[in-house]
Amino acid sequence: MIGPVVVDPPVLQAPMAGYTNYAFRQVVREFGGAGLLATEMIAARSAMWLETNRGEHPDRLWGVQDEPRPLAVQMWDNDPDNLAKVGRRLAKDFKVSVVDLNFGCPVRQVTVKAQSGSWLLRDPDRVGAIVSRVVDACDGVPVTAKIRLGCADTCRTAIEVAQRIEEAGAACLTVHGRVASQFFSGHADWDAITAVKRSVSRMPIVGNGDIDSAETAVARLRDSGVDGVMIARESLSRPWIFAQIAALLRGEPLPPDPSLDEQRAVVLHHYDLVCQRFGVDRGTLLMRKFACAYAQGLPGAREFRGKVSRVQTREDFLEVMRTTFPSQDRLE
Repeated sequence: MIGPVVVDPPVLQAPMAGYTNYAFRQVVREFGGAGLLATEMIAARSAMWLETNRGEHPDRLWGVQDEPRPLAVQMWDNDPDNLAKVGRRLAKDFKVSVVDLNFGCPVRQVTVKAQSGSWLLRDPDRVGAIVSRVVDACDGVPVTAKIRLGCADTCRTAIEVAQRIEEAGAACLTVHGRVASQFFSGHADWDAITAVKRSVSRMPIVGNGDIDSAETAVARLRDSGVDGVMIARESLSRPWIFAQIAALLRGEPLPPDPSLDEQRAVVLHHYDLVCQRFGVDRGTLLMRKFACAYAQGLPGAREFRGKVSRVQTREDFLEVMRTTFPSQDRLE
């Protein structure tokens, strides 16, 4: 549970900038198994500017008003007022299930330039004040947060930050088991995630980092004491991983990955969803990164990525998918 929101199974899809848009979420939803889906993170002040000056919503809110619940929207900023205003809009007008605050992004544009995301982990009291302000603004809609272990190994503040977030009234906290300076290198420290879990008294803790299989997800849930797990990068190549985890949690045998032909059909379906929103020209360019992600770990992935990353037209994309994406026919 995240406040009144039932998260069943306790497996969450991570918000990932540039990837977890409506099309991706729809693919995950069709496979099933994710207890809570999340949007890409939105910049609070940019969202406010678009609404005030153009009467528009960010592309990253594509589909949010109409798609099934539960659904979380993640946002970032360092200004409590900006975050409170956008949080109130998300809760009242978009009627999202969960409003999530990002204190974990390690990207320079968010940290050094905007002094947001993981930059704020150096000031636990400020994080707590932001969370408290947003909780008040969202008026009963659960507010959650996502953090890393700290800014660097010399600045591991996760336990203190988690305690401030709990005191501020957050309904749940996700902890990524790396410090920001690591980005995605090295290994996630699940012992540190467990320590954060033990440091709070009421707030559920979700663990995140290096979950690359259904078996790993179930083991982390069993061994670390966390209340849930969040799947990030692995889901970009295998969006069916949530259904596999859910099956294991029910005590069922591990479902196999889709066949290569079925995986190819998933990519083409995803492509159609992107083009429906952005048009064929822009949709084709946007789909290049998704297609590269789907090929991760497949035979011939390097050749495929080299070709699909340069496509310009729908005809080019479909030809590369037909001739280069692995399929049963090509492997026989």
